[in-house]
Amino acid sequence: MEANVVVEGGSSNSWLALVDSIVKIRSKVAEFPGKMKKVAEDDPRRIVHSFKVGLAITLVSLFYYFDHLYVGFGSSAMWAVLTVIVVIEFSVGATLGKGLNRGLATFLAGTLGFGAHHLANLPGRELQPILLGIFVFILAATVSFIRFFPRMKVRYDYGLLIFMLTFCLISVSGYRDEEVLEMAQKRVSTILIGGFTAIFVCIFICPVWAGEDLHNLAANNLEKLASFLEGFGDEYFRKSSEPESNKASLQAYKSILNSKQSEESLVNFARWEPPHGPFRFRHPWKQYLKIGSLTRQCAYRIEALNGCLNSDVQASPETCRNFREAFIKASSETGKAVKGLASAMRTMTLPTGDCPQTAKSKNAADNLKSLLRTGLCEGIDIVEILEVATVASLLLDILACTEKISESIHELASLAHFKRLEPDEKDGNPDLDKQKQVWQSSNSIASNHHHHIITIE
Repeated sequence: MEANVVVEGGSSNSWLALVDSIVKIRSKVAEFPGKMKKVAEDDPRRIVHSFKVGLAITLVSLFYYFDHLYVGFGSSAMWAVLTVIVVIEFSVGATLGKGLNRGLATFLAGTLGFGAHHLANLPGRELQPILLGIFVFILAATVSFIRFFPRMKVRYDYGLLIFMLTFCLISVSGYRDEEVLEMAQKRVSTILIGGFTAIFVCIFICPVWAGEDLHNLAANNLEKLASFLEGFGDEYFRKSSEPESNKASLQAYKSILNSKQSEESLVNFARWEPPHGPFRFRHPWKQYLKIGSLTRQCAYRIEALNGCLNSDVQASPETCRNFREAFIKASSETGKAVKGLASAMRTMTLPTGDCPQTAKSKNAADNLKSLLRTGLCEGIDIVEILEVATVASLLLDILACTEKISESIHELASLAHFKRLEPDEKDGNPDLDKQKQVWQSSNSIASNHHHHIITIE
């Protein structure tokens, strides 16, 4: 009787586990369309890229569907399909990089493989495998060592792998197959056809340029920094009794902290791309790495500044009244300066030489330092003084980073020949009009501080 109870209990548990797993599978299946929709909404170009991949594979698969094409290439036609699948990427630069690497490596490796096979045949059949083994060993060891060079690793690693693979396939398989020249010719031809098909579809059908994505990424990162700096002052001095403000929107800068890998990939892809749009031949893509590095340095300091918002030690209302204006002015003016740089970056126009917001933020920082030296800090708790000094120090560091970012953007504008702001262009472009208003209002304020009227009788 007890045994039956145990069996019934075990079977019921197994049924419950089965039902639970079925429910989980159904929930995942129900969530899948929503995930697909989200991926498509994040970047609609992904849908177009999927259709492009399907089109390219369909085109090269015609070698199997038509007899007169299949007779010319035979089973080697499958290499064209495999090449399209491996080569085609999301951006034009990535596809060109892989396609040129694969095509050139296949051609060189096929030539060398046929040459190695011919040289190994000269001494006779007995020494042929020994010579082929020596050739394969020398080339494989040499190519593997070359892959350790950083420059070769970044740009030509895929080509070196294909070079080594193709050479070994042709030279080794040629020992058993006497038609090595015909085999190498077919393989090289089909790989070149597949590579050119992928490149043609990627360039001429809704192209996605890695250089354009890199440029927009740099401008977006600057705007994220500016958004935090402009809202930091009000958020820092927000009273606990006040409702929650836009604190969540200030966290957009966190994506900059992990942007190094994507920037390096986009720079590598952009180097393969031909001139397109405003990006000319030999565009200074390396300069974007410098701008990205400085932007991340500024983002790390902002991360430390963001920690002050969540600090358990908060200044008293009296201390806030003493430093509120200086803090808000320093952060907001620095944010406006960074936003002006982002606008100039996005529109590819020469930024103004002297940024008035930077000068005003420097004045605010100087005022803040003078406040710390004066008697306003007397009677204030030492912990509050340390908190205020920390925020002031971070703002000064962010200001220094902003100046370096401005210098690097000016250098990029000089190397890439950014256009100057013309009156007609300013009136017709909303972004430029906004930038113009910011600079003009700042200049008028700055001029009032530095110019005095002297009356001589």
